[in-house]
Parts: sequence; structure tokens; C-alpha cells
Amino acid sequence: MPRNEILTFDTIAAFEKKINHDTRPYDPGLMLLPGRLEERHQNVDPKLGIPALRRNFNLIYLLLDGLHDIKLDDEHRWLMPHDLIIVPENVLYASNNIAGCKGFCLEFKSEFLASVLQGTLAEQFPFFDLEAEHVISLTPRESELVQKAFNDIIEMDNSSLRERMQLLRDYVHILLLLIRDCYKARYTVYIKEKATRAVQITSEFKRLLEKKFEEMHEVRQYAAMLNITPKHLADVVKSTTGKSPHEFINNRLLQEAKALLKGTDMSVAEIAYQLSFEDQSHFSHFVRRKTGQTPLEIRRSY
Repeated sequence: MPRNEILTFDTIAAFEKKINHDTRPYDPGLMLLPGRLEERHQNVDPKLGIPALRRNFNLIYLLLDGLHDIKLDDEHRWLMPHDLIIVPENVLYASNNIAGCKGFCLEFKSEFLASVLQGTLAEQFPFFDLEAEHVISLTPRESELVQKAFNDIIEMDNSSLRERMQLLRDYVHILLLLIRDCYKARYTVYIKEKATRAVQITSEFKRLLEKKFEEMHEVRQYAAMLNITPKHLADVVKSTTGKSPHEFINNRLLQEAKALLKGTDMSVAEIAYQLSFEDQSHFSHFVRRKTGQTPLEIRRSY
């Protein structure tokens, strides 16, 4: 598959058809799809892997065996057996190496759990936060419990019970609660910090930034969407992170620019247009000011 674009998938059905070459007639409105990695990855070309993409749904998978690496935004790492991976919706994801994988996976739309959540998915389950650690190395006992939860979901998905969807929702909720317990044991400080109002505002700003950074470059635009003043947003974000909202916006733009320069064949002008810069000159000036290199120099250094 050519690496000339970052693919975006709004539906689970479209992702399965394109990436996993699954020809089954999935409903375009499918809200949840559980399965096993050995089945999902059987048609993925091990030489090409999974290209850079974004999903408009969440992905959770547990690797038990096989060769697998991941790129989440601009971070790359190799996975080990019993690694649990959480890929929140809209996070840039890719994998160059996939071979002989065994394990479990689950794709679901956030709205699938709306009736059992109090607040957003990331508020109840902090591992869905964009700034959280998204790879959790489980102990064998933790892995055993999570595997059982995955198996329960798969069995219920294949059943014909009248209350199947409600039970599926409950089983996915149980899986997330198990994962939260594993996560709490490792990241208690991070979870406590998220409890304050200031951190909630910062988290919401980051969530909006991830969805809107290509088109919105001004702090005032995000403040308007949060119904607060630009100064209040700046003060809150600075107090909770040590960085200004403007720094977050610029850093996210730069991160995406690097990903596009290194991971696609798009021209500099095309990237400038996609990221809503006034023109190629303004984009090049932005990149050089932030990195000391021109866009083409960054591309050639990859």
C-alpha cells in the first residue's frame, strides 16, 4: 500500500474492509467488533504492515505472541507478550511489522457505552486520555483476567440472545473496569491529578486540539468552544502543564508536519494546505523557526 497519505476511517466496517481485507458484509453503522488477532491479521501483508491512519473509534488489543510494533503519533515501540494497547479515537496509528500475532482485539465507538458512562470515556477511564500511557505491560495474572473478559465479549457477540447488545455493553464495561484497575496500580498520580477542574479543562482543550488542530490555530478559537476567555484558558493550561495553549497548538502542528513529511509522499505545498497555513512560505517559516530545518531537510533526514 503506498504511503502517500494518512488514511481516516469513520466506520469499523470501512477499516476492516480496507486494512484487514475482510469481505464480510458488515453493517456500516456497526458500533462494536471483538475478535482475535490471529484472525484479524491473517490478511495483513507482513511486509507492508498497517499504514498511518486514524480511526473515528477506539481500539483495544492484547498481544499474547508474535512480532508487532506500533507507532502512536510520533512515538515508536516494539510490543511484548501480555502488552495491552489502547488506541483512543483519532490518534495517529501505524505498524510496520506484523507477523504471527496471537491475542485479542476490540473496536468500538465511544457512543456505544453512552448509557453506562457518567461523563466522557476519558474521564471515567483515564487510559483513553490523549496524554496517557497507551501501552500497559500486564502481569500473567492480569493478562489471564483480561483474556477471560475478551472471551466473554466474543462469545456474547456470537450469541442470539434477545438482550445481546445490553449484555455486550455490560461486558465491555467490565473489561474497561479491569483495565482501569491495572492502570491505577501503575499510574495513580496521573489519575489523581485529573480530578481537578483545572485539569478537566486542560483535558478538554487537548481533546479539542486533537480534533481541530488542522483548521484551528488560535487560542481564542478553543476558548470560545469551551465557553471561557482566552486568558482563563491560558492560565489554566499553564498552571496544569507548565506550557501555554499556544505551545500545545504549535507542537501538535509540528508533530503532524513531521509525520506527513516523513511518512507520506505529499508535497510541501499539499501539507501546508492540509494544515491550513496561509501558503507554503508561511508553513516553511513555521517549521524552520521550530526546528532549525526546512521541511525538505526534515524529509531527507528520515
